[in-house]
Amino acid sequence: MADRSEEEQLEVVKRWWKENGTSLIAGAALAAAGVFGWHTWQDYQEGQSEAASVRYQQLVNIAMANELDEQQTASARELISELTDDYGKTLYAELALLMDARLAVQQDNLDEAKASLEQVANDSSRRYVQSLAWLRLARIEVANGDPEAALSLLDEPISEALAAQQADVRGDAYAALGQAEQARSAWQNALELAENQNQTLYGVQFKLDDLGAEEATQ
Repeated sequence: MADRSEEEQLEVVKRWWKENGTSLIAGAALAAAGVFGWHTWQDYQEGQSEAASVRYQQLVNIAMANELDEQQTASARELISELTDDYGKTLYAELALLMDARLAVQQDNLDEAKASLEQVANDSSRRYVQSLAWLRLARIEVANGDPEAALSLLDEPISEALAAQQADVRGDAYAALGQAEQARSAWQNALELAENQNQTLYGVQFKLDDLGAEEATQ
């Protein structure tokens, strides 16, 4: 696993985002509702521009497509710019930046993805949204061949609701370092956390199976 090419690592990032990205972003508002309390969240929504809510829903609808064509990408970029320019530090703007990073990954532009994620990680006051940014930055660092940086990001105070995803990416970082036992432990922990939290975590069992197969051939 430590010998994967840059192209293979990029495909891993794309696949991870396809499996986890949109659903986690779309669920961020629900998580915020749980943190703030339902009535507080309703008040918050009512205080936001109706236009921002409509724009964000349009962005989510576009991003749900498996592969965006040129026109869809352009429409998504326009909505992202509108949300970030006109609605500042609102939740809608932060989620739009996460979507922007997802689009950048699809276009093989990891530097642009990092810039959007770092903006959220540095500026957001919402722990769940900030945690999403840390997780995705860690995934990109693994793909860029810097798993040590990924592990440092994973030491940030990531939301407990994302503990399974955190353990999953930690296992990937250890695997990239050639530390098979630590990778196995992290991935097993990810599966246990996902089960305890009634979450679906794709691909982890396959990684454990691959790790066992590799060791069997050594």
